[in-house]
Amino acid sequence: MENAIQKVNAMKTIAIDIRLLGKKRTGDETVFFHLTKELLALDQKNRYLLVTDEREPSKLAILQGRLGCIGQTNVEFVPLIGKNRFVWNIFTVPWLLFHREIDIYHTQYILPFFIPERVKIVTHIHDVSFAAYPQLIGMTDRFFLSLLIPRSLRRSDLIVTPSQFTKDEIIKYYGIGRDKICVVQNAIGDEFMIHAENNKVMVTEKYHLPKRFILSLGTLQPRKNIPFLIRAFALLQKRLPDVSLVIVGSKNAHHTDTALSAALSDSRIREGILFPGYIEQNDLPAVIASATVFVFPSLYEGFGIPLLEAMSQGVAIAASEIASLKEIAGPAALYFDPLSLASCEEKLYTLFTDDFTRQTIVQKGKERLSLFSWHVSAKKLLERYNTL
Repeated sequence: MENAIQKVNAMKTIAIDIRLLGKKRTGDETVFFHLTKELLALDQKNRYLLVTDEREPSKLAILQGRLGCIGQTNVEFVPLIGKNRFVWNIFTVPWLLFHREIDIYHTQYILPFFIPERVKIVTHIHDVSFAAYPQLIGMTDRFFLSLLIPRSLRRSDLIVTPSQFTKDEIIKYYGIGRDKICVVQNAIGDEFMIHAENNKVMVTEKYHLPKRFILSLGTLQPRKNIPFLIRAFALLQKRLPDVSLVIVGSKNAHHTDTALSAALSDSRIREGILFPGYIEQNDLPAVIASATVFVFPSLYEGFGIPLLEAMSQGVAIAASEIASLKEIAGPAALYFDPLSLASCEEKLYTLFTDDFTRQTIVQKGKERLSLFSWHVSAKKLLERYNTL
């Protein structure tokens, strides 16, 4: 018993894969950035190796500053060669794991091909949309994920998910034991902790935002259901012609929904829709605050950080009635059937025309937001690190 306690309390060397940072990957980059930053602030005992494919000293210095670990003696940046993910997992990271004394390696989804038995593996799984909706991803990705994800889950000593929904989905699709999976909720960044009212005029001019608009935020993958949203908006336009739709997301990104072009083929619809492209992170709170309604029409999500971001800026939410979004937003949203255009259009219309309902949703969002904290989540993750 005494030896077990000593093992738990002993200093560990924890390697975290931070390749995502600086890649403009939205959700998963946000998660790894904030959890890593909070872990480094919380934990002065364990040693951290931050593993990255960034080798340029100036960019590494920026990363160090963003993570708030300048001068922190228990933190080391480990720049490795391997921009290609297969090179990274087959050669680069295995070399590191075999040549350095590492107790825990934390990454997401796909593990290195060769891992010493002594290294404990923590795998972050944000969602398993590829298992629930395999028809929405390419055949090549589907093939590799079907091979590699089961292996990753079996080899992992701890699987981290952002929601109870995703935990249940992993158990459902892969038969993983419940005790092996830990729910570590996502939250919002510091930039969203203050209402961005003062910057609304600036971002309106910078991104050419309309006066009254619905905001959609995220990638444009098929599971995000954006063509559906565009068609629901076309119905809304007939009743509220002065309302616009702003869709934040890159149309040129990997896995962009091929049905998007067909949905935009009607020129009358296109006139009311704006694609501002990538929004700078510092501008995002004000862009959200400028919207009248935030909409999240996804067919499948593991969590949904944009819901919390909208709550923080006092924007009413309309969201698809799926389990993960209901788990996160609770009573702080109006829900619609993500397969029914009429259902979506009606909820959007209600939030624009019913002031009482809109303000009620906004107030419930402010109350709901207090349930989510990166500090609390990082503390929970650290506790699990220390028990491995």
